[in-house]
Amino acid sequence: MDKDSPFRSRDYRYLLTGSATSNLGLQMLNVAVGWDLYQQTRSALVLGNVGFVQVAPFLLFALFAGGFADKHDRRHIMILTQTLIVLSAALLLVAPSSVALIYACLFFKATARSFQGPARMATLPNVVPPSALRAAITWHSSVHEIANVSGPAAAGLLVAAAGTKAVYLAHFLSSAVALASFFLLKPRAIQAPQAGTSVLEGVRFVRNNKLIFSALSLDMFAVLFGGATALLPIYAVDILQVGATGLGWLRAAPSLGAMAMALLLANVLVIHKPGRILLWSVAGFGVATIVFGVSKSFWLSTAMLLFVGALDNISVVLRHSLVQTETPDWVRGRVLAVNNIFISCSNQLGAVESGWAAAILGTVGSVVFGGFATIAVVGFFAWRFTGLRRWTMAG
Repeated sequence: MDKDSPFRSRDYRYLLTGSATSNLGLQMLNVAVGWDLYQQTRSALVLGNVGFVQVAPFLLFALFAGGFADKHDRRHIMILTQTLIVLSAALLLVAPSSVALIYACLFFKATARSFQGPARMATLPNVVPPSALRAAITWHSSVHEIANVSGPAAAGLLVAAAGTKAVYLAHFLSSAVALASFFLLKPRAIQAPQAGTSVLEGVRFVRNNKLIFSALSLDMFAVLFGGATALLPIYAVDILQVGATGLGWLRAAPSLGAMAMALLLANVLVIHKPGRILLWSVAGFGVATIVFGVSKSFWLSTAMLLFVGALDNISVVLRHSLVQTETPDWVRGRVLAVNNIFISCSNQLGAVESGWAAAILGTVGSVVFGGFATIAVVGFFAWRFTGLRRWTMAG
């Protein structure tokens, strides 16, 4: 094993296992709740509001959660929040499914995740040496996407074979494995705060670092307008007519593309001009979204979702590498909380935007509009933020 491999670290392996299994359960859950809600209501608005239910806790708690992660034991935060996630998974498993119950559990889970996210991501540099950090981030993305691929596909098969309760059971078990992994972690202690203890310290840091600010803003607006995945149940049932199994593969396709790209970035590709690559990849994301929106072929739609995931993963890896390497440890939790507001909230708000736009423009019109809006956002950022366009890094 290479001396700079992050896998030499026992704690990195536990952190990776916990993150991957937690995400595996979440991806499976998203398929099951989307299927349940659409079967019960046949409403694009109900599907879109799944995003609103999950984004609200991030908006309410993210900044406070970042400060909490910088002032308290991050491992303890991860254990406590994952325990709450296990409890919400148990409730979904044993209680009769309804719109109200699903919304309540998703809100409860998102609240726990809003606190866990900054603590978990801020722990990453504390479980590997600095020389292994970039590889650790890239491999983290790869394994994360493996969970994204296997989760929706397995969920689709389970829904078709045994119903959504089987998916809720799998979600509960994977959440429990994540809890055990976090319990076994022993990360290095964080640095003592050097200046400022306000929860707004992360906001000030991002605001003053123009490169980080522009990279996060670009991704936020692109994801906001490119949230077509929230409408996949409609595509699976009404447009492509491929049922629950097809829905699972459609949900898995972006993650499969992202996994392939992450493995290329970890083992083959070396990016020296990340600013230009970032802009082109987000523009390509918009183009693939447009083609997916108008496609009536399951295979073409799947291919476009593969491209969407691959291009999005370039943005993910570059953005995370930038934030982790440019942020000191004493404020990392708060900066990552701001990152969560930019990215996690834009994912959920993108689902809301897609659902609301679909109610006005129709499903296809909503997706096509989002793709063109993404391309327009790239053009604006390329013109307005020259530092982002000129961003370079050493190999």
